[in-house]
Amino acid sequence: MKYKCIIVDDEPLGRELIASHLVNFESFELIDSFENALKAYTFLETNTVDLIFLDIEMPLLKGNDFLKKLKNPPKVIFTTAYREYAIEGYELNVIDYLLKPITFDRFFVSIEKFKQLQSVKKEVKTNQENHIFVTSGSKNIKIIFDEILYVESLKDYITIHLENGKSHHIKQNISVFEKLLDTDFIRIHRSFIIQSKKLTAYSKNEVEINSVEIPIGNSYKENWLAYLNTSK
Repeated sequence: MKYKCIIVDDEPLGRELIASHLVNFESFELIDSFENALKAYTFLETNTVDLIFLDIEMPLLKGNDFLKKLKNPPKVIFTTAYREYAIEGYELNVIDYLLKPITFDRFFVSIEKFKQLQSVKKEVKTNQENHIFVTSGSKNIKIIFDEILYVESLKDYITIHLENGKSHHIKQNISVFEKLLDTDFIRIHRSFIIQSKKLTAYSKNEVEINSVEIPIGNSYKENWLAYLNTSK
C-alpha cells in the first residue's frame, strides 16, 4: 500500500525540498503539488489523499484557514518558517509542525509519526453497534460505549474513564480514537471527548460528568453550541 500525498506551498523551493525528501520513502507517493490552498481545495473535492504537507503563510488563503474549511481533512503536517502557529497546529490536530528549512532528519521523524498513527488505527478493532476493542499490551479489551464517561488525552496516550470507576490507559491518538466512537460522543477540547448521555451539568466554559469538571476548549465551542441546539 502506498500513502497518497500532496504538497501545498507557495514557494517552489519549498515544494521541491519536500518532494526530494519524500522520494526516499517507498510507501509514500506524491500525486500532486500546489502553489496555493485554493487549487488544493478544488483538487480535494474530487480526489482523496492520505497526507498533506501544508505551508501556512500563503497568498489568497492561509494554510490553517484552508484546513479549517475541510469537512473531512486528511492527515496534515505543517511546514512553515513561523513558530507562532505551533499552538494552533496542536489545536487543529496536525501530526507535526516542521520549521523551515526542513532537514531530512526532522522530516523522517514526521513520517514516522504518520506511520505510527496508521499502525495504531489498524490495530484497533471496532464494532459500531455497541462496543469497541482497544489494544492494551498483549490484550484486546472490550469497551462498551454506554459505560464510557469521557476520554482524556495526554500526548500520544488516552485514558478511557468508565462509569464503574475503572479506567484504561492505552497508547492511542485521541483524534484517531474519536473517529471510532458513535454519535453519542462529542469532542469538547483538544484533550477531552465526553459521552453526551452522561452529562450532569454544564456552563459556558465547562461541562460536568459525575462531579468531574471538564473544560470546553475555545476552538470547540462552536461544535459544542451546535450540539446543544440539536439536543433541545
